[in-house]
Amino acid sequence: MIMKYILLLTLKSFIGVFAFKPNSFKSAVFLSNRISRNGFHHSSLSMKLQTGIVGLPNVGKSTLFNALVGSELAQAANFPFCTIEPNVGLVNVPDQRLEKLAEINKSAKIMPAVMEFVDIAGIVKGASSGEGLGNKFLSNIRMTDAIVHVVRCFLDDDVIHVDGTVDPIRDVEVINLELILADLEQTEKRLERCKKDKSMGKAIADEIEALEKINACLIAGKPARKADLTPEQSFAVKSLMLLTLKPVIYAANVKDEDLSNGNEMSKKIEAFAKSENNMAILVSAQVEAELAGLGPEDRAEFLASLGADEEKCGLKALTRAAYETLGLQTYFTAGPTETRAWTIKKGMTAPQAAGVIHTDFEKGFIRSETISYDDMVRLGSEKAVKEAGLMRSEGRDYIMQEGDVCLFRFNV
Repeated sequence: MIMKYILLLTLKSFIGVFAFKPNSFKSAVFLSNRISRNGFHHSSLSMKLQTGIVGLPNVGKSTLFNALVGSELAQAANFPFCTIEPNVGLVNVPDQRLEKLAEINKSAKIMPAVMEFVDIAGIVKGASSGEGLGNKFLSNIRMTDAIVHVVRCFLDDDVIHVDGTVDPIRDVEVINLELILADLEQTEKRLERCKKDKSMGKAIADEIEALEKINACLIAGKPARKADLTPEQSFAVKSLMLLTLKPVIYAANVKDEDLSNGNEMSKKIEAFAKSENNMAILVSAQVEAELAGLGPEDRAEFLASLGADEEKCGLKALTRAAYETLGLQTYFTAGPTETRAWTIKKGMTAPQAAGVIHTDFEKGFIRSETISYDDMVRLGSEKAVKEAGLMRSEGRDYIMQEGDVCLFRFNV
């Protein structure tokens, strides 16, 4: 009979408990308490979903940012360019399933997925050529996965508009054009360098073809995402981190009384977003600021007084839109130490999902003991799920499903 031992390991930036046998067979039972951003990753996905916030000055970007991250990191004032340096903040992704799993597993800690917001200075017409605070501020959001474009959809004589009047479609087009011009400057320089490359290997050829397609779109006033790129061409220009290749979520910023149903201006933004195959959500930066200091019951009561649904506006709606736009989903690990949510790309296999926790999990993957969230909650315990024959042993080809609760077994 093979003796079993419990080995407490410190692996890179996290502490985990593993069952150990002499043949080096290991099961990841309880996962990390802390994650170093560079410690746990998968090559195709950062551990943090990064979202850049853009918009004209005084549209409510910084007020929304402060409310979402629950701090006063960003200066919010009624004058243009009050935000100079980019503000970066982390937000826990709301997910009620974590509470249920933690209750079932009697977890000591809950670790939600996180979203990182980057708030930059307001962009004005001519920013790509140095107007306002200039094009350099656009570089602060090149690393992000998606862009949230905050659009002013309210009238208020006390809040200055940089162009004197409120016109949401005009405002959107100003920002979009500046992003296009910023990308065009970058792609033209890169294309010139590529054409001087004497090697002319397949990678350079793919990049030149991609850049020529993108340039044609940009010159026509269309975003780079409208270019019909092959997978190889998309990979060839990935390092450029083009702004107009990123998906956009339009956040129509309305007054509190319009949060439930929107208004005439927000409906124009919804139609505009639909025409681009992008998403639009309703937000009220002022309401979010007031909600930030309230507990769950008070939040629900306050939103109910406005006739608004927390699931359809603000942070929850923004998170859902970001996940849908980027093709993301969530799986869970759960045990007495902690219950944790992990963000992965839809279509990832079990080994790839394990690799998001740590690359060793992917390299030495053996199998995943998997339970659906619904089965876990319905039956009330892992033991009951096992007895019902609903715990699955999934191999290397298994495609992860939304809400899977996983125990990865691996061999290093």
